[in-house]
Amino acid sequence: MTRRALLSLLPGYLAAAEKKHKPKPGNLPPQRGEFVWFADPVTENIVVRLTNPEHCSFLPNSENRFVSSREAFLVFSSDRTGTVTPYRANLRTGAVAPIGAAKTLAARSLALDRREREVYLIDGGELKAIDLRRLRPRTLAENVGDFHVAGPKNEIVIRRQQKLQLIAQKEKTWIADGAASRGIVNPAGTGCAFMRQETPGENQFWYVAFGGGKPVLLTKGRISAPFWRPDAKALLFLRAVERERYTASELREVALDGSPERLIAETSQFATFAPNGDGSVIVGASRSRAQPDLVLLLREERREMVLCEHQAKQPAAVSPAFSPNSQRVYFESDREGKSALYSVNVESLVEQTRDQE
Repeated sequence: MTRRALLSLLPGYLAAAEKKHKPKPGNLPPQRGEFVWFADPVTENIVVRLTNPEHCSFLPNSENRFVSSREAFLVFSSDRTGTVTPYRANLRTGAVAPIGAAKTLAARSLALDRREREVYLIDGGELKAIDLRRLRPRTLAENVGDFHVAGPKNEIVIRRQQKLQLIAQKEKTWIADGAASRGIVNPAGTGCAFMRQETPGENQFWYVAFGGGKPVLLTKGRISAPFWRPDAKALLFLRAVERERYTASELREVALDGSPERLIAETSQFATFAPNGDGSVIVGASRSRAQPDLVLLLREERREMVLCEHQAKQPAAVSPAFSPNSQRVYFESDREGKSALYSVNVESLVEQTRDQE
């Protein structure tokens, strides 16, 4: 399906809104700090490059909270000093400042806490929290391979030697053994999902409730990219399905109530994705070589719209994510040589949502 065909599927009121509010490419704002505005060559939507591509910059995992809803800043990591270290970008001024030093930072591990006062990260196998005002680090756990934090009380699940451990209210509880991936805490903070490899190319998704529950198998097969639905009642994911001439990338969901797995839509070859604040819109990065695009999928209508080209060599690393209020989309791309961060305004296309955190 061509880009023009995809655009033609967009409901009329959205297409009209896009045309009305789209800035003219000739009237772009001047450079601000490291921020540079340009018009996407395919859609003419205005894209902002947030970091200088002379250095490698990396977004956190898209499941992590990395954009502030209160003070307009974004946390990321970069090798601009020669070593990958954590940074904060002011989304109003474009100024970039370091958060602290790091020895061997896990580049995509950065995550803001619920109150946006601390940023969690993994450095040298240690889970650390850095106070964003005083820039003072503290160590929460050692020998950590990965982690995820979410929920109203900052529930943290860490992975240690293929085992998952819950850190909540200063107590640590083992919740799963033999986990191949980190546990992704649901938005309600009541449990987490994790992945185990069944065979090469095939995976299993499991769910474990906090408070003594046993892991429950949700689904298995050629599945990837698990992401919680914002209401915490179902897990979204991608399933590869063989067609006559191609391999389809289907967006699906499986609920925690035991109901059958449900198809949401066949996507334009999504390699990775993320929902907006209420789950009504999905942003995905296509792995198509002919059309390396960033795409909006309207869930109920099962219709897509191309936002811009991402042109990344590794589409899975694009890691697109909505801002907490669903008014911007952030993504990563090495389109200009080295990995840099970008954003696109979608306020005329996606309704503003309330920050659930």
